[in-house]
Amino acid sequence: MLKFTFLLWAFTQLLKRQIKNNPACARYVEGKRLVFQIRTDSGVGRHYVIRDGAIRSSAGLATAPQFTLAFKDASKGFAILSAKDGQAAFLRGLGSKDLTISGDFLEVMWFQGLTAFLQPPKTVSPYDRTAF
Repeated sequence: MLKFTFLLWAFTQLLKRQIKNNPACARYVEGKRLVFQIRTDSGVGRHYVIRDGAIRSSAGLATAPQFTLAFKDASKGFAILSAKDGQAAFLRGLGSKDLTISGDFLEVMWFQGLTAFLQPPKTVSPYDRTAF
């Protein structure tokens, strides 16, 4: 459980850094107003507020989030959120019911765009002809 709760806290710190240091990320969140939460089915979680070009988070759950990512348990949440193949892990989690999403799916899609700023830059192989 501790790894999961730490990961949720660290997620905020990473996004804050991206907003501060990456102008494209700052533009992406500019003018956005969003409250969402990431939690376990047992109720352990953290909620996030994006407003005025910044993100903040607090331990605990929001009273009226626009969407919720709910994991079966903390170990499943940690495994999915920290997976190297993030998008594929998310889809596997949805398929296995280890992850459920509720709320406004348009906001979920926007959020996925935000998390793309946390991905390491792709390296181009000199043998990849599609990169040119």
